[in-house]
Amino acid sequence: MYADLEDTELEALKRDLEHDYAEIKRRDLTLNMARGKPSSAQLDLSMPMLTCVHALEDCYSEDGVDCRNYGVLDGLPEAKRLLAPLLDEEDIDNIIVGGNSSLTLMHDQIARMYLFGTLGSKPWSDYENVKWLCPVPGYDRHFAITEEFGMELIPVPCDEHGPDMDVVESLVADDESVKGIWCVPKYSNPAGTTYSDEVVERLARMHCAAEDFRIFWDNAYCVHHLHFDDGGEQDHLLDIGIACAEAETPDRYIKFCSTSKVTFPGAGISAMAASPDNISEMKQHLRIGTIGYDKLNQMRHVIFLKDADGIKEHMAAHARILKPKFELVQKKLSDALDEVGGCTWSNPNGGYFVSFDGPEGTARRIVELARNAGVVLTGAGATWPHGVDPHDSNIRIAPTLPPIDELSNALDVFTLCVKLAYVELLTGDIERPELSD
Repeated sequence: MYADLEDTELEALKRDLEHDYAEIKRRDLTLNMARGKPSSAQLDLSMPMLTCVHALEDCYSEDGVDCRNYGVLDGLPEAKRLLAPLLDEEDIDNIIVGGNSSLTLMHDQIARMYLFGTLGSKPWSDYENVKWLCPVPGYDRHFAITEEFGMELIPVPCDEHGPDMDVVESLVADDESVKGIWCVPKYSNPAGTTYSDEVVERLARMHCAAEDFRIFWDNAYCVHHLHFDDGGEQDHLLDIGIACAEAETPDRYIKFCSTSKVTFPGAGISAMAASPDNISEMKQHLRIGTIGYDKLNQMRHVIFLKDADGIKEHMAAHARILKPKFELVQKKLSDALDEVGGCTWSNPNGGYFVSFDGPEGTARRIVELARNAGVVLTGAGATWPHGVDPHDSNIRIAPTLPPIDELSNALDVFTLCVKLAYVELLTGDIERPELSD
């Protein structure tokens, strides 16, 4: 372990690592592991969808709506049925189908509650301070939405079961200004965690001082298993809707999903599901802002994916592309870092990311070293509210976009940068951070 080395040994190791780093810089690499984008090979899987609406009869829905025209505010019935399994929703009347981005649905729903309140509550803008719970490490774009509305973002630690519910329950019990929580409950971004049944049940039944407290349940990776063909484990997630119904808090949740990483990120379809009262209120606001979303695209998805079995078959093809990449990440990190010490990382059964924790005080330096060597990573701190990781340790690894040979090169650079940053920390070349509790 590096921390056990003598000073002279550390200095010699540092010289060797600096030599290797200089050699890599001379290669002028241009590699990217920054964002969780599907690879070109994954996008190719959905190319037939672009031409599957090719006849006049394909433009009409099952109830006779001409999809080329205006109308159908909440989405085609067949599109609702297609996305219902992604939302764990049996009643399609409780579903609204949107445009290509579930993030837009989340942003707009926050905006509506901020401006108008919800189900009779006063607008959130009337509060001097609105607070929002942010499980960490988490999704930077979630955090950015609530930050844009000036909310106070409160980090909540997570473990292998999900958010620390003792912390969550203590925060919501007596403070009416705590209005919601971000949740990526299955194969979470970035740790790949799936919430335990106990966590889901406690979220549903916990006492909240705010009657308008909302769980934003982003089921982004619910069908993104890595194990389809090999008999490996697929995570189970308890439905928050059922849990809230049993806890007599039926209006507490809003579920979101999309096909952004199923078909085309820029041309998918999204949806949200909630209680009948929430859905009714959402429609009242939606009809002011739109006459209806892209029904031809909804029809393309229905014709191409067909049903839950069709989605499963399609996602199995995705997994055959992704699984070797995730296996490569585990091998590269283990081979290079097991004897270094101070590093941990997730090994998820699905999703799009691996969450890496380096020695405290090294994440920013690792990202800087990697960037200077031609490898772009998600910024250090991005997985925390306001981009500030108090431990300066977490880095989100996104292995999905690059071809596997480029991924291999990028991981070699990454692990070298981890080693060099850690040695710099141990030799005092970078300062140890003042860590918060």
